[in-house]
Amino acid sequence: MLKKGIVLAGGDGTRLYPLTKTVSKHLLPVYDKPMIYYSLSVLMMSGISEILILTRPEDIHLYEKLLGDGYALGINIQYLAQPSAGGLPEAFIIGEEFIGDDHVALILGDNIFYGSGLFDFLKKNIELENGATVFAYKVREPNRFGVIEFDKDNKVVSIEEKPTFPKSSYVVTGLYFYDNNVVSYSKSLSPSVRGELEITDLNNIYLSKNNLHVKFLGRGNAWLDAGTCDSLLEASEFVRTLEHRQGLKIACLEEIAYLNNFISKEKLIQITETLYDSNHKKYLLNLINEN
Repeated sequence: MLKKGIVLAGGDGTRLYPLTKTVSKHLLPVYDKPMIYYSLSVLMMSGISEILILTRPEDIHLYEKLLGDGYALGINIQYLAQPSAGGLPEAFIIGEEFIGDDHVALILGDNIFYGSGLFDFLKKNIELENGATVFAYKVREPNRFGVIEFDKDNKVVSIEEKPTFPKSSYVVTGLYFYDNNVVSYSKSLSPSVRGELEITDLNNIYLSKNNLHVKFLGRGNAWLDAGTCDSLLEASEFVRTLEHRQGLKIACLEEIAYLNNFISKEKLIQITETLYDSNHKKYLLNLINEN
């Protein structure tokens, strides 16, 4: 079973320049919360309470100020530096000591997942005995992502990174579950022409060993990448619309910690008492009163 998760929050965020000239991309707001809240919420809702955040050396203190060591949320958060953009699999090399002998999840800090029943779905798939699990999603422009090719029996044949002529409309999202072999497999990779270790190459190792499991995110689920100015705005509008219509918050970490029994009702009350007057505090007070 997966016990640990890594949030990859490094990089220079060049596609969002000049917004990212002085601040880490993953601290930018997606409507009413920092972007990193959304990826953290996915790990927490999956039941993962030991989390490593990888970011640029100069940004670590900002994340520590925002999230601390996770104690207030009933989880454990650690921080390590990724000095340069070495590719996604580098996360497992840098985080080798954090991973230890356990299985691990990886989520990109600019990815947002939402859907009815999504977290029950993730919890079922988190019971990983061996191999890797990736999540497939149908998109209109698959050539921007790692594209999954299937045979006539829907068995995965290949994963190709940003192909000119995609062999399907299904792509790999920014959420991955791996067994402990991920560390040694990552160390065996060679940099691509971009000079980085590629997550597609890592997934293809598991595929070559018949140990790659692909799960489909259905039509009722949303997957957004907030890595460009347009997609950042679209993600904010998406969250705002849902929150206003439903009266429920997306990626409210205190609520998730409470509902997952990471913290008690008494602890939630204590947290709320320390907050400034805001819609966030009002929402938590309503949650306490309703329960």
